[in-house]
Amino acid sequence: MSRRTLRRLRGEQRGQEGPGLGELGLEPGPERAREGGPPPAPGKGPRGPRRAGVSNRFELIPAEESEDEAVAGEERPDTRLSDQDTAGGNQDRSKEGAVTEETDGDGQREGQEQLDQTLATSNKPRKKKKKRKTKKNSAGETVEDNDLEDIDSLLERIEDPRLAPQSQGGITTDSRPLLYVEHRNLNPENELKRYFGARAVLGDQRPRQRQRQYVRSMWLTAPKNTWPRYSKTGITMQLLDTRRGVQHFTFEHHREYQQVQFKFLDAVESMDPNNIVLLLQMNPYHVDSLLQLSDVCRMQEDQEMARDLIERALYSLECAFHPVFSLTSGTCRLDYRRPENRAFFLALFKHLMFLEKRGCPRTALEFCKLILSLDPENDPLCVLLLIDFLSLRAREYTFLTRLFQEWEVSGQQSHRNLSQLPNFAFSVPLAYFFLSQQEERPELERSQARERAAWLIQLALIMFPSVLMPLLDHCSVQPDARVASHPFFGLNAQISQSPALNQLTSLYVGRTHALWKDPAVMAWLEPHVHEVLRMVEAQDTLVQEAEHKRKIRYQSAPRNIYRHIILSEMKEATAALPLEVTSQPVMGFDPLPPLDSIVSYTRPERTSHPSNESTLSLFFRSLLPNFNLQGDVRHDGDDEAGAAQDLNQGVNRLMAAMRDMLANIQFQEPPRDDNPEGDGDWD
Repeated sequence: MSRRTLRRLRGEQRGQEGPGLGELGLEPGPERAREGGPPPAPGKGPRGPRRAGVSNRFELIPAEESEDEAVAGEERPDTRLSDQDTAGGNQDRSKEGAVTEETDGDGQREGQEQLDQTLATSNKPRKKKKKRKTKKNSAGETVEDNDLEDIDSLLERIEDPRLAPQSQGGITTDSRPLLYVEHRNLNPENELKRYFGARAVLGDQRPRQRQRQYVRSMWLTAPKNTWPRYSKTGITMQLLDTRRGVQHFTFEHHREYQQVQFKFLDAVESMDPNNIVLLLQMNPYHVDSLLQLSDVCRMQEDQEMARDLIERALYSLECAFHPVFSLTSGTCRLDYRRPENRAFFLALFKHLMFLEKRGCPRTALEFCKLILSLDPENDPLCVLLLIDFLSLRAREYTFLTRLFQEWEVSGQQSHRNLSQLPNFAFSVPLAYFFLSQQEERPELERSQARERAAWLIQLALIMFPSVLMPLLDHCSVQPDARVASHPFFGLNAQISQSPALNQLTSLYVGRTHALWKDPAVMAWLEPHVHEVLRMVEAQDTLVQEAEHKRKIRYQSAPRNIYRHIILSEMKEATAALPLEVTSQPVMGFDPLPPLDSIVSYTRPERTSHPSNESTLSLFFRSLLPNFNLQGDVRHDGDDEAGAAQDLNQGVNRLMAAMRDMLANIQFQEPPRDDNPEGDGDWD
C-alpha cells in the first residue's frame, strides 16, 4: 500500500475523532510528537483552518491530496493501487470507522498505531515494480538510470545499417514473411497523402465525414454513401482444413444466391447489358454481375463507374470473410478451381489494375502480394508476370531482389525458375542498378549491387536476345551500327523464338518499356550489350546453353499465362495469343476457367437445344424467343416410331407460329398530308 493511501486513512481517522486537541486547549500528546509535525498555529487545526463539526469522514481527503502534491516535488511514488487493494482499503475504512466510534481519544491513538502496523505488515509481501528515481544532469534534464540507456542502444542498433541482417547480395533483408501484407498499404489514400499531402487528398471530405453515418470498417475498400444498403447476399466462407500451418478456405453460395447466379447467366447469354443492370437493381451486391458490368463500363470509357463497381464487389466479398481468415499472414489459401473463389481473385486483380492506372503503385503491389499469397503454388492469374513491374514503379527494389533470392537462389520455391521468365531476368538487374545508385547506402553494399546487376543483365541478354531491339524501339533509342547489324540481336532472334516466348517478351516490353527510358539506365545498358556481343563472337558456352534451353522450353504457355494476358489487355501480347484461345468466348467474370474445376452446384439444363435445330427454326426463334420447334426435351431411348410423331408436331407448331406472326404484322400507313393539293409537283 502506498504512502498516499496511508495518509488518506490517517486523515479519515482524524476526521472521525471530532474536535482536535487545539480546540480543547490541550497540548499535543506523544502521538503528535512522534509525527514530527510543528505545533498548530493558534486558531487553526493540525492542517489548516479549523474544521468544526466534521460529519463527512472523507472531507479531509482534499487537504491530504494537496499535501501529497507538495511532497511530489521532492519524491513521487508512481505505484497505484489495484482494484483489489482499493476494495480492501474500503473494507478497512469501514472497520476503522466502527472501532473509532466505540473508543475514546487514547484508545483511538492506540487503534491507529495498530492499524499502521497492520497496514505496514500487509504491504511487505506485496511487491510492485516501481520506476527508478530520476536524477537531473548539469543541463537540468531528467534522465533515468538504465531504462533510457537500454532504449537508446536498441534504437541505435535498429537504425545502424551495419548491424542489420544482410543477404547474399549485401542488401538488407526483412525478418517478416516474404508475402506479408500490411493493412495500411491496402488503402490508396495513404499513398496519395504521401505524394500530395493530407489536405490535398481529404480537404473536401472532412466535413462530410463528420456527418456520415456509421459504416462497417473494411480493409480492402472504403464503403461509400452512394452505395445501396448492404444486406446478406448469401455468400459465406468456410474453413476446409489446416495443413502444416496453412489454412484452406472457400466461399460458398447459398440457395438464394445460386438462383441469382442462374439469372445472371441467362442475362449474359442474352448479350444485353440492360438485363444485368436490372438484375443489379434487385441484387445490388451480386459479385459476378458487378464484375461483368464493370467491363462494360470500362469499354464505354466510364472508368469511374467501372472502378466503383469493382470496389463494391470487394466490399461484398469482404463482408463474407471467415472470422479467422487473415489478409496479412500469408498463410490463408483459396483454391481457384472452385468457381465460388474465382470472383475474389478477379476482383483483386482488376482493382490493382485500376490502382496502378490511378498512380498508386505501392498499393497495387500490396494487392498483388495478396493475390500471390492466396495460391502461391499455382498462381492462377500469374501475377508473377506483374509483380516485378509494380515493385520497380513503387521503388520497392529490396522486395524484388529478396523475392528473386528466396525463390530462385536460396532454393525455396526453386521449381518456379524465375530466371527463366523474361520479366524477372531483366527487372531484377534493373532493381540492383537502382539500389547501386542510392547514395544513402554504404559503399560496400552499392558496389556489390553494381556487380550483381552487371552479371544478371548479361545473362538476361544472352538468354532472351529478342527483347533488346523491341525495347529500344519503344524507348525511341537508335542502336549503334554494330548492334543493329549483328544477327544475334537482329530480326532473326525474334522470328526464331517460339510463340509462347514471344508472348512473354511482348508482354514485358509493352508493360515496362517506360522504366528503361532513363538516360542513366541506357548508359548502364550499353556496355553490357557490347560485352554480350563479344561473348557471342567468342562462342562462349553460356551462349550455346541458352540457345539449347530456348529450343527445349517455351513450347506452349500454360493456361494461367493466357488468362493473365487476357486480363492485362496488352495489345502487344494479345495479338500473339494462339487461335485456340481467341476462338472461344471469354467472359469477364470467368476468363478461361480451369479444365479441372471443382463444381459444387450445376446450372439446370435448358429446355431447348438450339444446336439440333434447323436454320428455319433458328430464324423463327430470333423473331419469337418462346418458340420451340422440338417442344419438350426427348429422353434418351425413344423409339423411332415416336420420332415421326414429334416431327409432325414440330411442323404443326411451326405453322401455328407462322400464323401468329402473320396475324400480328401491322403495316404502317403513310402519313397523310392535310393539304392535298400541296405546293410541290410530283414527278
